[in-house]
Amino acid sequence: MKKKMLFVLSLGLVLVLALTSCSAIKSVLPSTGGSNSGKDSNVLFSDDFSKTSSGWDQTTTDSGSTDYKNGAYEIIVNITNYDMWANPGLTFTDTRIEVDATKVAGSDNNDFGVLCRYVDVDNYYFAIVASDGFYGMGKMVDGTQTIFGDAGIPETDKVKPGSIPNHLRFDCVGAKLSFYANGNLLAEYEDSALTSGDVGLIAGTFTESGTDVSFDNFIVYKP
Repeated sequence: MKKKMLFVLSLGLVLVLALTSCSAIKSVLPSTGGSNSGKDSNVLFSDDFSKTSSGWDQTTTDSGSTDYKNGAYEIIVNITNYDMWANPGLTFTDTRIEVDATKVAGSDNNDFGVLCRYVDVDNYYFAIVASDGFYGMGKMVDGTQTIFGDAGIPETDKVKPGSIPNHLRFDCVGAKLSFYANGNLLAEYEDSALTSGDVGLIAGTFTESGTDVSFDNFIVYKP
């Protein structure tokens, strides 16, 4: 059965995210915590979330939270049909983003993944998977969401189920957008609506509340 993609943000959360994520966009030269350590010239930014000063949002509302926890970054969503995300406050053009994501708690009927070219709450690309084996890619432009592909949110055996960690990769290179799970290409589309912006992490719910997803080993590569 196909899932219906739902990204529902209350006005309150939009305002919180606008203040925490967009008020201090920095350059692509990160500080300590998250860094481009110089060991690999192709690494633009990396974060193992061992330092809570690396620049990611630390937000708590009745709807959920985004914060550092136990050497990782955790997004919790407490209400249904809702998504929360977080950004480090950087600006990139072409990127290859990789991260390890693990469901900590909640229903397998969830969504979690990666953002690229995030400008504000109304403009960004997203690539998500679900713990029950679904995936999707799309964009938000001027507040209007578009899901790429005729299949919408298809199912795949390339996404590991339940609480098994998934290694996600989202390439945003020119107009080509490519999404991988555990080394397998899930989908590839072309779109030129957005050319640069921040990166980010996202997690959310559908019909059941309580999604809790932990992210680690976040790396942004120069493609």
